Amino acid sequence: MTEPLAVVSVSGGKDSTATALLAMERMGRENCRFVFADTGNEHELTLEYIYDYMPTVFGTIETVKADFSRQIAGKRLYVETKWPAKGMPSEAIERALSVLQPTGNPFLDLCIWKGRFPSRMAQFCTQELKRRPLDNYMLDRLAEGYDLSSWRGIRRDESRNRANALDSERAAEGWMIQHPIASWTAQQVVDFCTQRGVKLNPLYSMGMSRVGCMPCINCNKDELLEISKRAPQHVARIREWETTVGLAGRRGWTTFFTDAWDEENETVYELRDRLKIDARIEWAKTAHGGRQHDFVRTQEPEACSSVYGLCE
Repeated sequence: MTEPLAVVSVSGGKDSTATALLAMERMGRENCRFVFADTGNEHELTLEYIYDYMPTVFGTIETVKADFSRQIAGKRLYVETKWPAKGMPSEAIERALSVLQPTGNPFLDLCIWKGRFPSRMAQFCTQELKRRPLDNYMLDRLAEGYDLSSWRGIRRDESRNRANALDSERAAEGWMIQHPIASWTAQQVVDFCTQRGVKLNPLYSMGMSRVGCMPCINCNKDELLEISKRAPQHVARIREWETTVGLAGRRGWTTFFTDAWDEENETVYELRDRLKIDARIEWAKTAHGGRQHDFVRTQEPEACSSVYGLCE
């Protein structure tokens, strides 16, 4: 009989932690593998939670990591051989070649290859940094003869894209995909974990409603404000990445956050200045309407702040 194996994708977030608990309860810890896809854009507290705390609950946490060395090499060759024929000035070619080298950080290398950051309309980060490495891990286990299932912490009320998520479905490769918390609310997830005595990522007590990428390209105004106050080192990193990734692209600049361009009232350079990380943080300090700083929003953060009642 083929041995069953549940592969659980863990991110350090509440949803994947609850999913991991359910998989362990239903399948048995011995039939589970807990796998973290390291994007290179996580908060250090998330990494501590994954590698120091989660093993006390789940045992070994395995890691997969995307590698874009081949793609960057291909992009470098393309710039060297094709850009001159397309009329790109030599300064632009030299600029791009100066950064077209793998850094070893998956998120940054992905963006250097693309010459831009992902966006809501082109959210290639999830596919490239998480799904592909995890699917490769699954294919390796399939080759070993396991009866595989993939457990993912997806909830329908997270976003429009996930509103129609099924409780389970079969992947094209043959394994079953399980979404055991698809119908749950965020608060139900939090309560489930805490009732079982499992600690959640400490970032949830620091005003964060999500704890994956830090920051996520989809983070809202309040989340960005908390990040700017509590994790200025990550703001500095994004500032550096905007410069590096911009050098790899045709126009010589890019921004971590994207937005609509008002072509009638805004030049492309005004758009750039509006969307740079520091400008977005200044916007996050403003009241509704985005024009004037809100005194309350500019104050130091509370020692403990949680939208899930974790400070009560």
